[in-house]
Amino acid sequence: MAAPSASAISKLHPQPSADESTLAKLGYRQEFRREFTPLEVAGLAFSVVQVVPSIASVLFYTIPNGGPVAMWVFAYPFVLCTGLALAELASAAPTSGGLYYWTYSLASPRCRNFLSWIVGYSNTIEMITGVASINWACAIQITAAISIAPSDQTYTTTNQQLYGIYAALGLPQAVIVSLGTKVLARLQRLFTLVNAALCFIIILALPIATPLDYRNSANFALGESTNLAGWPSGFAFILSLMAPFYTIGGYDTSVHMTEEVSNAAMAIPWAIVGSITVSAVLGCGVNISLAFCMGTDVGSLLNSPIGQPMAQILFNLLGQQKALALWCLIIIAEYMMASNLLLVGSRQTFAFARDGAIPFSRYLYRINRYTGTSVNTVWFEIICSLAIGLLLFVSTEAIDAVFTIAITASYIAYITPITNRFVFQNDFKPGPFYLGKLSFPVSVIAVAWMAFLILVFFFPATPQTTAQEMNYTVVVLGGFMFLAISWYYFPVYGGVHWYTGPISNYTPAIRGENRDEDSISEGKEHDADIYVSAVDV
Repeated sequence: MAAPSASAISKLHPQPSADESTLAKLGYRQEFRREFTPLEVAGLAFSVVQVVPSIASVLFYTIPNGGPVAMWVFAYPFVLCTGLALAELASAAPTSGGLYYWTYSLASPRCRNFLSWIVGYSNTIEMITGVASINWACAIQITAAISIAPSDQTYTTTNQQLYGIYAALGLPQAVIVSLGTKVLARLQRLFTLVNAALCFIIILALPIATPLDYRNSANFALGESTNLAGWPSGFAFILSLMAPFYTIGGYDTSVHMTEEVSNAAMAIPWAIVGSITVSAVLGCGVNISLAFCMGTDVGSLLNSPIGQPMAQILFNLLGQQKALALWCLIIIAEYMMASNLLLVGSRQTFAFARDGAIPFSRYLYRINRYTGTSVNTVWFEIICSLAIGLLLFVSTEAIDAVFTIAITASYIAYITPITNRFVFQNDFKPGPFYLGKLSFPVSVIAVAWMAFLILVFFFPATPQTTAQEMNYTVVVLGGFMFLAISWYYFPVYGGVHWYTGPISNYTPAIRGENRDEDSISEGKEHDADIYVSAVDV
């Protein structure tokens, strides 16, 4: 029998792409289809921010602390430093596990397992509570739309009705996010278009439609500072920064799509930096436009019968029908935002389950044979978010704490790998995106600022507070972290007895052979230090 030709062998065993080779060096085989283009993954990062819906969600908290003064210009350098520090790590080790993988690779062998565990669970909490907080905000905005609607009456919901709306938002999202990678990638074009269109409507069209009675002077819009919460002026200024830091959050969202995008080592870093920059510019424009058009009676916006300051601003300026139409577009955009966060959260959970770190990993680490996506982790995420929504029946303050948990948990997950890079002895090998001598000062600024903001997010809305009005972020976040640490140190069954960091599932010898797409490859533990090599200190 004649030997097969080289072309025949190539067809049977195609050469891996550069992205697949890089992933293999990190210890993982290619399991998702790389259908996202660099522009689409950048659009996903931008769409997760969703500038206008995010600003609408936090305007209730920022008006009492600073009024119409936009703090975006001040906040941008700190946000950018965080993004740059993470972008370098994403370029050096492009894997969907991201933060917990980098943490393990850069830490000392003495503590790498524990730190990787904590970061992985912080990242998981960030994603689940992020979906929960956005869907909660979307549910609140739907009730505001009902208040704007032709009934022209204040609409009051019961907790049961509000949770029903919340659940009705989440379940269809899980169906959408369970679709194939190619469909999800193309949807980003629509999501990006809606996000950009909303920004330009607020920045350009809203000032044109604003009646003279509501137009503010430059002195008021850019120089006036309102302090209605009762905090000292300096601390009120700091609290006003919650708006840009909440809005331009989720810097790691594109990281978790690494294994579904081409040229990941460059596409992901630029998606992080690009989405931060574009969102900051547009967010600043939106805030300035609102400041010039909102009128001077900020107290009436806070006490609006509609229940949402942004909705009241639109109602005052556009009238009932146009305000309702624009508000519905904002709700749709927020729904898209939650869907994208559910998407990236499912990929992070898939990566963590691939390394066997979470309960039910053997069921969560599955690729659906029909869609080629991690359907099980999508539904795991949405079920967890529905469970978190039950905090509504505890108190409004408890469910509101979910907003800041998503931020504080993410900061814990960001700080650790960035710090590990410089604190522990390791042989960090940068990827194509590298800051050179600027890496250290940029990382110091990012870590110091995030550590400071974690403390700020623990403060209540006003200094005169009661047990019912307290900010329960530290309690809820502490509860989550207590469970994660307890699970790690649990006698006999805890992670300390079996979690050894990232696990290789890449076996070159069986490349090209048929396999059951719903099965788990029982790979052996490997040293994740492909780009970085940890040394005991």
